[in-house]
Amino acid sequence: MDRMEIEKLRLLPSEGAAKRLGFTVKHHKALCPFHSDHKPSLTFKKNKWKCWSCGEDGDTISLVQKVLHKDFLDACRWLADENNIILTEYKPEEDRPPKPFDAQRYERFFERPWLNDEARKFLFDERRLDPRVVRWCRLTSWKDKQGVPWLQTPYFSRENKLIGIQNRNLNWSKEQETQGEQEVPRFRFPMGSQCNLYGLPVLNLLRPGETLFITEGCSDCWAMLSAGHKAIAIPSATLLSKKDKEILSTLHSQLLTKFEMWPDNDAPGERLFLQLQEVLPSLVRHQLPVGCKDYSDYYVSVKRKEADHG
Repeated sequence: MDRMEIEKLRLLPSEGAAKRLGFTVKHHKALCPFHSDHKPSLTFKKNKWKCWSCGEDGDTISLVQKVLHKDFLDACRWLADENNIILTEYKPEEDRPPKPFDAQRYERFFERPWLNDEARKFLFDERRLDPRVVRWCRLTSWKDKQGVPWLQTPYFSRENKLIGIQNRNLNWSKEQETQGEQEVPRFRFPMGSQCNLYGLPVLNLLRPGETLFITEGCSDCWAMLSAGHKAIAIPSATLLSKKDKEILSTLHSQLLTKFEMWPDNDAPGERLFLQLQEVLPSLVRHQLPVGCKDYSDYYVSVKRKEADHG
């Protein structure tokens, strides 16, 4: 992909890209997906966008990167595909051989999970998670050569085969990223990782007619499991695939599974609920209390109240 092609993609209207990403845009404004936005504060002008509330901004390519959690080249390819722009070095996804995930290389990391101080603080002090859930999910941790601590989350298939890994930067700061001081990304994924539905082994424990909670992101899933409920997670509101919908629909038809959800208190959370409702018309919605941005936040607030009264 040469510079001229990249520049052509960079100059695409940011508002058009936002609409293709699922944003509801009115009068060149939309709800910002990067914070709990209740009044449209994200504005679009030519190939630029900016949130006047949280300060996030950038060009059309960076919008795709941030919303879809893609690297620069993959974001360019997504834009090219969406706008029917032919790139000299680009082949559509279906024409490219799939990148294999080297499960054997990583399986040993989860045989004896180990949590460093930063991971223990994040999971037990900040998130108040049940240690049994952390062990069952086989969460582990590591530090890179720069000393950055990472939480490593394995994704397993329903047959308990390792199919992907999410690495979470425990030093990540939204404030530093907004100010351009965050050098290391929030998440990293090994090549070929299949990080779609999280928690698929839980489905093997479901009894006919039992309730399954659908959450957004691993943290919400851990919180829901710690609260004593069976749950799976969709990584984000923009990553609900056709395959994921088929899995949920099959559960509903074969096991008469009941589905419940606490959507995030933001526009992407609302979009995810509406997408799921199309597949699962009987999906039960729970409303988060004011001040709680997601279920994990609500779970922590409940645990704090229990500790105060305990």
